Amino acid sequence: MSEPFGTLPDGTAVRRWTLERGGTRVRVLTYGGIVQSVEIPDRDGRTADVVLGFAGIDGYLRHQGPFFGALIGRYANRIAGGRFTLDGRTYELVRNNPPNSLHGGPLGFDKRVWEAEGVAGGAGVRLSRVSPDGEEGFPGRLEVSATYTLAEDGRALRIAYEAVTDAPTVVNLTNHSYWNLAGATSGPAGGHELRIDASRVTPVDADLIPAGEPTDVEGTRFDFRVARKVGSGYDHNFVLDKGVTEGAEPVAELWEPGSGRVLGVATTEPGMQLYTADRLEGPFGPGDGIALETQHFPDSPNRPRFPSTELRPGGVHRSETVYGFGVRA
Repeated sequence: MSEPFGTLPDGTAVRRWTLERGGTRVRVLTYGGIVQSVEIPDRDGRTADVVLGFAGIDGYLRHQGPFFGALIGRYANRIAGGRFTLDGRTYELVRNNPPNSLHGGPLGFDKRVWEAEGVAGGAGVRLSRVSPDGEEGFPGRLEVSATYTLAEDGRALRIAYEAVTDAPTVVNLTNHSYWNLAGATSGPAGGHELRIDASRVTPVDADLIPAGEPTDVEGTRFDFRVARKVGSGYDHNFVLDKGVTEGAEPVAELWEPGSGRVLGVATTEPGMQLYTADRLEGPFGPGDGIALETQHFPDSPNRPRFPSTELRPGGVHRSETVYGFGVRA
C-alpha cells in the first residue's frame, strides 16, 4: 500500500509504502529509499518504532547529514581523497567529507526519488532508478534496484540489491538505519548488547580511512565476538569472519535488555560498519541510535587487497541483508 508523503522543493512527489505482516509494520519512502519506521513488539507485546526517523518529508530535508534510514550508493562509506583509478583511468569524485568522498557524494542515492512498484502480494516494494554516467563522478550508466520484503510472519525485513552497468565502475550499497530497540525516542542506545562475528577490524586514520591491513580484535575494545554493551566511540568497519557469501548468513545480534527486543543481522557482504552515532545531528542526540551498515570495506577501490567492489558490463551486482526481529525474556 502506498500513499503521498509530501513533495520536494522542486515539486517532485514522494510516496510512502507500508508493509505489514505478523504484527510488524515497516514504512519505506521513495525519497532516498529511506526506511522511515519499523514497528515491532517487545516481550510484553507492546509495539514501538525502533528506527530513528521523521513524521514528514521536511524532517529528512532539514537533517540530511546523518543519512537517516537511507539507501546509500553508489559507494557506501569513504573513498580516500575522493578519487580512484580503474583500468588506468583516474576518476575524481565530489569530496563531501573533505578530503574524502562519503556515501556516494552530496547527491548520492539517498537524495534521489526512486520509482516504486509493489511486490510479494503487497508485502514488499521494489525501488529502482538509473544513475547516469558521471553522476557524482562515478563512471558508467548504472541500473540499480533495491527490493524491501517483509517475511510472512513479520519476523524479518529483507533488502535485496541488484545493479548492472554499461561501463566498468564500482558499487557498494547499504542501508543506513539507526536502530534503538527501546524505541526511537527513548534516548541513548549505548546500553544495548551487541555481538559481531568478526575477528578483525580495519584500523583507521584521523579521516576514518583504513590505516593498513585489518588487525585482530583480540584484547581490544573492538572484540564483540561475545555479546557486551556497545558503549560509544565506534565508526569502524568490522571484517566479518564469513567473508563474501552467495546467500545471507548471520553475522550480528543486537539486544536491548529493557524491552527484550532482539535484532539479528544476516548478509552476503564481507564487512559491517558499526557507527554509534556520536556525531548525530538534528532532534536526536549523540548516541540515540546504532547503525549496523552491511557493506564492502571503506576505500576498497584504492585497496587491491580488499574484496573487490568492481562491476563490469555483462556482470550483475547482487547483495542482500536480512534484519530479523525477535524477543528475549
